Amino acid sequence: MEQAFTHASEFWGALGGLFLWSFLASTLVPISSEVALSAAHAVAAAPPLILFAVATSGNVCGALVNWLLGVWCLRFQHRRWFPVTPVQMQKARDRFARWGGWILLFSWIPLVGDPLTFAAGALRYPLARFLIVVTIGKAARYAAVLWITELVLPIFTAS
Repeated sequence: MEQAFTHASEFWGALGGLFLWSFLASTLVPISSEVALSAAHAVAAAPPLILFAVATSGNVCGALVNWLLGVWCLRFQHRRWFPVTPVQMQKARDRFARWGGWILLFSWIPLVGDPLTFAAGALRYPLARFLIVVTIGKAARYAAVLWITELVLPIFTAS
């Protein structure tokens, strides 16, 4: 019984840690969720499909926080200390107008994705579309990470 409890707590702890790490990686915290996903897969913390779902949902939730911050911060845009100038806001509007919401497929790219999701909120990009496009982009990235991990893992575990 004790062994089953230990196994269950390790399992849920690994998934909770992966979710949190993926969530933080999608905010302005400079960490890599790909490494956490590959590590969790390497130690067989859970089946790959579960790891994929947990990492994707954590990362999308982090992007949602950025979107909400973008929506919320607009109330301060006319303040002197506001970090984004009207010219920068117009450039963001122009980019979204040019590329449309499809640019959010690239929200997984480090240093680029977080500002994209923030800008989507600030520009009031529709939430349902935001979640669909961001989820597709982030899911594709995690599928690729797991696929590459599957290819590379045998090299490091071969006896």
